Amino acid sequence: MRRCLTFGLLLSALTVTGAVRGGHELPVYPSYYPHEIEIRTVAPDAAESLLQQSKIHAFLGGELRLSGSPPDQIAAVESLDSSVTVRINPQSSYAKTDATACAVTRAVARKISSNNPDVILHPYPITPLHGDYLYHVDLAEAAKSRLLSDAPVEPTIRDLKMKAANASAKRLLGPEQAEPGLDWDIEVKQTSLPELMASAMTVINGWLVPPTARSGWYQAYLVLHDATDVGPKERVKADLQRIQSGAFNDPVDRINLERAIVTTLVGDCRQLVVGYTIKREYFNTEFSAGVENVAFDSLTGLNSAIFLRTVKLKDFPWNGWLRLGIDAQPTSAWNPITGFSDQFGRLMWSSVGDPALLPSPYDETWMANRISEIQATPPR
Repeated sequence: MRRCLTFGLLLSALTVTGAVRGGHELPVYPSYYPHEIEIRTVAPDAAESLLQQSKIHAFLGGELRLSGSPPDQIAAVESLDSSVTVRINPQSSYAKTDATACAVTRAVARKISSNNPDVILHPYPITPLHGDYLYHVDLAEAAKSRLLSDAPVEPTIRDLKMKAANASAKRLLGPEQAEPGLDWDIEVKQTSLPELMASAMTVINGWLVPPTARSGWYQAYLVLHDATDVGPKERVKADLQRIQSGAFNDPVDRINLERAIVTTLVGDCRQLVVGYTIKREYFNTEFSAGVENVAFDSLTGLNSAIFLRTVKLKDFPWNGWLRLGIDAQPTSAWNPITGFSDQFGRLMWSSVGDPALLPSPYDETWMANRISEIQATPPR
């Protein structure tokens, strides 16, 4: 009888416990994804104050210049920003011979690098921030050795008539060096690689096509192929057609085709990528009001799906309100077919879209956006 009474009390206790209602949260948290994301356009000169006051968690853009050294609660990530290209006017006397052309390119590259600390001297279009750099590292090192070698005759920079192809390149040359006229020897151009990559890609229901636009060899093609001579240009087009049509035997054959394309593009000193710049984007790491666990894309920085799916707010163990500032106004249509094509739109789509696969943050491949069951090999 006592055993029955005890069992009845336990049963009653379990019944009461089962009636207790909890919150809406699930017992499994697949990510730190915040349940509210605020994106607003912020001028670069106002972003520093907003970051320090914890009014925004991160600022996405390359124009932020801190007034001094970053305070302890402000950290930064670095991603690829732009490439710097030097081109010799075909009508210039410096373009007559290969030796003279290479000497001029070498002199201009060194001058730009010495006057602009943010320019990293790297005379090869594929950088260490590209996922396929490992396939080109020997070619890149050889190109760097050639650029840094002593030339028998190196022209004086002040004797050259230099032209800036765009406003950012004018900053590299300085106002006293930029020639506005048509009579020029050297043209310097700074190309935003994230914008170039975005212009070559289309977002269709979360898919980025072609994914090769994220690779260094294809970006080298986009930067250099227009000014390539007819013969080399035809060889590049033939190799590009083989890659795009899958007319190669195996991955090694494809890599060799990619190397051949870049080798042809950089085979002439009359047009050469001489360096690149990096972009620093800042975020707040304050003890309670900041963020942590920040992942980013090596090519697009914080404006990427991987950032929004990894960043963790310190104020909340899970979820919370993420506040982001961006330096670009929305200009594109907001639709998942061909819209979300500007910087603001891409960040918006990364926050509201939920594709099965995301771009890998370090190369042109894909990664799963879901919890997936991975089978051990061999099975255990």
